[in-house]
Amino acid sequence: MADEFPIPENLSKTCSERPEWAAWLERLPATLRDLRARWSLTLSEPFQTGICSWVAPAVTADGVPVVLKLGLPHMEGADEVAGLRFWNGDPTVRLIDADDALNAMLLERCVPGTLLRTRPEPEQDAVIASLLNRMWRRPAAPHPFRPLSVMAHHWIESSLADADRWLDPALTREGLQVMEEMARARTGDVLLATDLHAGNVLAAEREAWLAIDPKPFVGDPAYDATQHLFNCKDRFTADPVTMIARFADLLDIDRERVRLWVFARLAAEPRDWGLEWHKSLAAARLLAP
Repeated sequence: MADEFPIPENLSKTCSERPEWAAWLERLPATLRDLRARWSLTLSEPFQTGICSWVAPAVTADGVPVVLKLGLPHMEGADEVAGLRFWNGDPTVRLIDADDALNAMLLERCVPGTLLRTRPEPEQDAVIASLLNRMWRRPAAPHPFRPLSVMAHHWIESSLADADRWLDPALTREGLQVMEEMARARTGDVLLATDLHAGNVLAAEREAWLAIDPKPFVGDPAYDATQHLFNCKDRFTADPVTMIARFADLLDIDRERVRLWVFARLAAEPRDWGLEWHKSLAAARLLAP
């Protein structure tokens, strides 16, 4: 298996966490053989950064450079294919073909494919804000997308299951309450990316920057600010209030709703209960209602 379809170390580690993911990994070589034949692909070595998917550059029989992605079945990424169809390349990578049942995608390849993460963070702020403002549209009913409350309740249940390890029970309980309140449906809800940060934006030829790896849910636009903020760790930790204000203004959304979402996620989301959580709690206390 390793010789024909190498498995990135991060993906292998993820799949070791649950029996159903280990079973998915066992089926992966046969699935990739089928997709390679079905879509007439010549595959190259997979990218090594994948945590929840097997992703590799490929070339079609017509010589078109593409990317093959096979996503691990997990709650957050269940509607990625539907989301890429909805956005239709504006401003995401284009979906060329897909097998919905397998969560398999044949995608436009970004060239040169440089990560936005390589650019200075103030530039990242502006690019992410521009992409999000283009992605925020209300899908017409009927649509397949789940409300943001589904993801919030998943996190709430996971956090409650770890209650004996909470470092600040009062703060975490308050965060859980705020998260539940903030996730309720509102008139201005739109389709969110939920995981847009500088590691999920690539330089391309069709546009300067394109978004990849959306995890769509319908909900509050202010939620979508949080992932980028959390990925600018040093700047955010140094002055979370100023950074929230700057990014909310770039997005033209309510600073207070961004602050509340950031507080709720820092205080209440399930996480690795180590040093990083101590830092998160310090920021959460600063941002608490």
